[in-house]
Amino acid sequence: MKRGRFIAFEGGEGAGKSTQAKLLANALREQGLEVIQTREPGGTAGAEAIREMLLHPPGGGWQARAEALLFAAARADHVEQVIRPALEVGTWVVCDRFLDSSRAYQGGGGGLPDEDILTLHRIGSGGLLPDLTYLIEVLPEEVAARLDRRDRGMADAIGGRDASFHDDVGAAFARIADAESGRFARIDGNGTLEETHRQVMQALSPLLDRSR
Repeated sequence: MKRGRFIAFEGGEGAGKSTQAKLLANALREQGLEVIQTREPGGTAGAEAIREMLLHPPGGGWQARAEALLFAAARADHVEQVIRPALEVGTWVVCDRFLDSSRAYQGGGGGLPDEDILTLHRIGSGGLLPDLTYLIEVLPEEVAARLDRRDRGMADAIGGRDASFHDDVGAAFARIADAESGRFARIDGNGTLEETHRQVMQALSPLLDRSR
């Protein structure tokens, strides 16, 4: 039995990751593949409970180190219970966010060293990386318009942080993709859903060909 493939979508707030993940999962199913669509933090009962604590924190909220530990714990449970078992039986996994979001948000935005976040991932999730990571990149003015339509002033604890934080997050995503270009497909997400989806499918073609 062939191992399944692991696909992750990354990017800042309002990039359209969730929508594109859903479109890709449906497209893969139409090709006869078994597919699980999941998200981070989340994907298991325990990880979803951690998600609620992260996005709607008690008291004054979490500092970057506590956030990184919580994300790593949620990811460890997700990998152990969902992602690895699915891949082992030949199922494709399409995930909305994975490790690189921790590197960009708690690293780039929160100021933690990248090596510390990678160490947490090695301990918690055995260093698992996606076979392909999409980074959807959108201009700041387009992001602002999308978030205004989506959130209507009710952003969660992470999405609602100030513009300088999100600028740092975007710059971190770009640095990671530049440094590890072999596992990234960078997608221009400024166009329509259909235009972005076409780019996603085009970038997936080599991986699909190798899996047949």
